[in-house]
Amino acid sequence: MEFLDDSLYPENQQPLVIQVAPYGPQYTPSCSSDIPVTMKEQVQKAVDCWNAGATVLHVHVREEDGKGSKRLSKFNEMLARLRDAVPDMVLQVGGSISFAPEDEGSAAKWLDHDTRHMLAELDPKPDQVTIAINSSQMNITEMLGPDDIEGTLLEKPEYFKAYTNMVVDATPEFFVEHLKRLSASKIQPHFMLGHVHQLETVERLIRKGLYTGPLVLNYVAIGGGAAGFNPSDMVEFVRRTPPGSVLTIESAMRAVAPMNAFAIALGLHVRVGIEDNLWGKKGERMTSVQQIEQAVRQARELGRAVATGKQAKQIYKLGEWYGSADETVAQLGMAPNRKPGQVGFTVPGRA
Repeated sequence: MEFLDDSLYPENQQPLVIQVAPYGPQYTPSCSSDIPVTMKEQVQKAVDCWNAGATVLHVHVREEDGKGSKRLSKFNEMLARLRDAVPDMVLQVGGSISFAPEDEGSAAKWLDHDTRHMLAELDPKPDQVTIAINSSQMNITEMLGPDDIEGTLLEKPEYFKAYTNMVVDATPEFFVEHLKRLSASKIQPHFMLGHVHQLETVERLIRKGLYTGPLVLNYVAIGGGAAGFNPSDMVEFVRRTPPGSVLTIESAMRAVAPMNAFAIALGLHVRVGIEDNLWGKKGERMTSVQQIEQAVRQARELGRAVATGKQAKQIYKLGEWYGSADETVAQLGMAPNRKPGQVGFTVPGRA
C-alpha cells in the first residue's frame, strides 16, 4: 500500500469496517458466558454486534448441544435467519466450517476438501467465505500463556495438545478449485493470510487469471504458523499489500486492542470477538459486544468514522468481478504483467 503525506489524516481514510467473530468455534459454552448456543441466541448475538457497530459477521454455527456444527443445513438455516435479522450486515462464513475436536482426545482439524467446497452451494448465499492459502501449522496455543486460557477447555492437556498440533489443509489443489467454485457462485473469497509468502501466492493466482475479483484479506497475526505480534511484521505486510486491496488486521487475546489501534491509525480495518480474544484488562473477561464498542471508541479518539453496512459493502466491493487477469491487476494497482519482449520494470497504470 502507498502512503501519502496526508494518508494518516482521518478525513482521507475509509470509514472503519469492524469484523466481529462472536461464535468462538474452538470453545465450548462452559468456556465463556458470551457464547450463544441456540439458534435464537446465535441470531440475537449478531443483532447485538450490529447494534454495537460491527458491519461484518464471521459466521460459525453450533448445534443445540453446544458443539460446533459441521452440517451445512444448519448454516443454511442460520444464514436465512441472519438475512432477516441483520439485512445490511456482511455475512462471512468461516471456511473451516468447524475445526473443533469432536470430544476430549480427538484431533482439531479442518474438514475435507469436498465438504468445504460445498460452502459455494449454501442457500441463501453468504456474501463471503474465508479461504486459507498454502497449508501451514495453525498452532493457536503457541503464544498463549496461563492467563489467556484460564477458565477454558485449553487448560485440559488433551485439548491443548489437539490445538497445538492443528494444521490448515490448504493445498493448491484445494484453493484453486475453491476459488473457481466461489467465483462461479458469486461469493466473494475473503483471504486469510498469515505471511507475506501467502500474499505472494495470491498475487500469482491473480496474475495467472485464476482469481479475478477484489482482493479482500485479513492479516492473521496469531503465531504458531502465522505471524506473531511484532508490529514490524505487520508494517511489512501492509507495505507489500496491493494498494487497491482491503486489509483487516486480526490478532489474538490481549494483543487485539493494540494491534487494532495500529490498524485504525493506518487507515486499515479491524477484527474483534471472542473467537480471537476473551480479555480486556488482565484477568477481566470482555464480550464480543464490548470489544466492538472498544474499537468504536478507538476510532472516535482518532477522528475516524465507523462504516455503516452500506459503506462496508462498498468498501469490500461486494458484487464486483473483473473480466481478465490484466483488468484485476489494474484494479488492484499492481504493476502490470510483462508483455512478450518487454524489458525493464513494469509500472502500475501503464500498459
